[in-house]
Order: sequence, then C-alpha cells, then structure tokens
Amino acid sequence: MVIADASINIKVLLNATAAHFGFRPTYKRVWLAKQKALAHIYGDWDESYNELPRWELGVQLTMPGSVAVLRTSPVRVGDQVDGSQAYFHRLFWTFPPCIEAFRHCKPLVSIDGTHLYGKYGGMLLVAIAQDGNSNILPIAFALVKGKNAESWSFFLSHLRQHVTPQPGLLVISDRHNEIKATLEAPDGGWLPPATYHIFCIRHVAANSALTFKDKDASRLLVNAAYAKTEVEFDYWFDILRSEDLAMCEWANRIEYSLWTQHRDEGRRFEHMATNISECVNSILKGVRNLPVCSLVKATYGKLAELFVRKGREAEAQLGTGQQFTQHLVKCIEANLKTAMCFTVTLYDRDNSEFTVSETTPTGSFSLGSYRVSLGSQTCDCGYFQTLYYPCPHALACCAYSRLTWQSYVHQVYHLSSVFSVYQMGFTPPIFEEFWPLYDGPTVIPDPTKRHASEGRPRSTRIRTTMDEANPNRSKTCGLCRKPGHTRRSCP
Repeated sequence: MVIADASINIKVLLNATAAHFGFRPTYKRVWLAKQKALAHIYGDWDESYNELPRWELGVQLTMPGSVAVLRTSPVRVGDQVDGSQAYFHRLFWTFPPCIEAFRHCKPLVSIDGTHLYGKYGGMLLVAIAQDGNSNILPIAFALVKGKNAESWSFFLSHLRQHVTPQPGLLVISDRHNEIKATLEAPDGGWLPPATYHIFCIRHVAANSALTFKDKDASRLLVNAAYAKTEVEFDYWFDILRSEDLAMCEWANRIEYSLWTQHRDEGRRFEHMATNISECVNSILKGVRNLPVCSLVKATYGKLAELFVRKGREAEAQLGTGQQFTQHLVKCIEANLKTAMCFTVTLYDRDNSEFTVSETTPTGSFSLGSYRVSLGSQTCDCGYFQTLYYPCPHALACCAYSRLTWQSYVHQVYHLSSVFSVYQMGFTPPIFEEFWPLYDGPTVIPDPTKRHASEGRPRSTRIRTTMDEANPNRSKTCGLCRKPGHTRRSCP
C-alpha cells in the first residue's frame, strides 16, 4: 500500500491491518511500521542525507546548468570539530527547464513552505510560477530547518540569482515577518523597482479574523481588496467602516499597495492569494513523506512528467491553428456577449479614446459610463489594465473602430509563449552507478530535528481561520449581502 501511495493515511493503514489480520494495533505502531516500509522502499532515513552530495554531482552531470547548493554545519564532539562528519543544514535546487520556462511565464512568483512528514522534521520551500493558460509550475525548491530569517534569506537569494533575475518581478507571500525582512534587505536585490512584494489577501483576512472575530467584516475586507477601481474600493471600505471601525483602522495601517488590487499598478495579473503555492503543496504531499534524497529525486521525475504533458497539450492546440490560450478564449467569449449592450462614442481618433455607455438589454435603463483608451490600454472598470486583455468595453470600442482585439492581448496569453514554457525538456537521469564519487565528510541528519520517538506524532501546522469551514452556512450575495443567492443571480 505504501508503494502505491507514499502519502497514504495512517488510519487507512490501520483499518486495513485490522481487516486483514483481525486485530487493531495502535496508531503509533502503524506510524512506525509505515516509516520502516518507506525506508525499505526508498532507502534508510539517515543514509539518505549522505546521498545528497552525490546527487548534487549526478544531477549536474545529467543536466548541465542545474543548480544545487548544499550547505552543512560542523559536528562538534566536546570542544573539537569532527572533520569526518557534517550535519545537513540546507539545500537549494532547480533545473534548466524551470529557469528557461520562467522567462515565458507571468512576471510573478508565489513563495511558500510546507512541513516534512518523515522521520526528521524540516521545511520544503517552493517558488511557484504560472503560465498564460493558468498552469502552475514549480521553479525552485529548498530544504531548510524551519521558516526563519536565515532560511528565507538562503532560499530567496539563490532564487534571485539563478532563476528570477528579471526586473519588475512581483513576489506574493503571506505576512511572515522573516519574509518581509529578507525582501526589504538593502543588499538582497528584492527592493523596488527591481521587484515588488505583496501580501496574500487570504492570510491578511485570516490575521484580521484572529483579532476581531467577525467573519462578515473579514469578507468585506476581501471584497475591498479585490476591487479593481478606487470607487469600488471606497464602496466596500465604507461598508466595512460602518460594520467594524476597529478592523478598518487595522487595515489602514497596512500599506494599500501590499494588499489591494486597485493600487498594484497592474502587476498582479489578478493573483490576490498564494493559492498556486497551496496547489503545489497538495501535489507534493506524497513526496514530503519520503527520505530527503528520494524527495529531491522525485521533484526531477514529477517535473519531467509535467513538462511532457503540458508541452503536448500546447503543441496540440498550436496544431489546430489557435493563437491564444483556452483560458483567454473563454474570457473573451464571455466579454463579447456582454459587449452587445454598449453604446460607443469616439472622442479622440488619434489616441483611440472613447466613452462607452452600458445599458440594459432593452435599452431602457443606463448602467453607467466608462472611459476607454485603446492607446494606453486602460478602462475605468479596471479590468483592461489589470488582466492585460480587453474588457467588454474595450471590445466594444474595437468593434466600433473596426480594429482587431488580438493586438491588445499580453504576449503571455499567446499559445506560442505557453509552448515556449515547456519547450525545453528534461533528459533521462544517469544511472546512479555512473555518478561522480564524493570524497567529502559524511553528511548526517541533525538529531535535534528528529520527530519525537515516543507518543503519537502531532501535526506541526498552525491552524487558522482559513482551515475552518462551515458546510451548513448559506450562500450570501457579494453585492447585497443577503442570503439565498449569489451576485450572479442577484435581483
């Protein structure tokens, strides 16, 4: 069962044991048996650390250009340093296809960490990107002892140096003080205008809920953060001020550019949370149960499989003659249906500036007026400059002027860009017997990071309001705040 799924739940193994053998062992016994099974399949937990130096040499031989940075700490016996051994400290690694792929992805990266579940503790830090077809892509990894300033500095410095040297990059993270301090370090290379840092709104809302215990006010805060225009932001923030003045004052102490969409100057591509990192955490859940060297090897195999699958999909779509991604085509089709009820007035032909009046389908009631500039690719609704493809008002202006909307789409949404993301593939790994020999000190695990040998293993995840869900809670409209319907069907 462990061969089939390394992340299999202990309770599943416990029930299977009880059904097969007729007696029910304790949770701890099954947990220990699973660790022995993992060691039997993937190698000894302690010896796995000493395989990392050879893997570092082997992966660089397999794929020249791979980056693997291993750091160790000295082993002290009394006052003396044992030169024959060294504690594993941290490891950063990435591969050439990931480095090349990020050049064709959206100019943003989401960073997060997840706990290891094996015999020894630690954290797996991951940097995630997204292509123009909404596919998520891990681009760098690190094994560290914990989420502290030293670990984040190690990870982010190598990420900046080897993977994301592009200017104008956006970094999305939670409100971890160590991440913030690392990104604001003067010599780290992460300061504006080279890079910009924003907070995940889900974590901001969770932090507010811990203090104010008002879920309705937290939802209003999220609605204000998602607002694409200042008018819409003020609308939601005024409601929040009337509902919970203390939360409003708390939110005002956080710089608006860090958590609101209307102040981000179009850098987010509508990414308000670290959801893409959470998705990768779930994908890597089985890997986190493995000995460290098997974990590192598994990232190579999983990425190779991902590049093959997504590359074939992009190639198949290119073969049909499509120019843009399926994600963009669906959005444009939806916007075209909306654009049927607009009245366009041209004001400046040279600069392609228009006014678009939106009415009901019968034309009896006006729903508002918007200024659109095709030259500067902006609209008063905020969608054009935020999403980097034409909103319904811009599409109406293109139809009025007999212009093609394709020229107003960001390059990242072109299928050729998505194909370029996965164009560079992984090479088959060289058999371990042919890896270069390692003649340094024996790398051993830090005994202080071993999980408790007695008692039931406890989860190290800090649970917040994001982990809570009430399945019986009725739907509440995002516009009128009344239960029983959503904003799509709001009367």
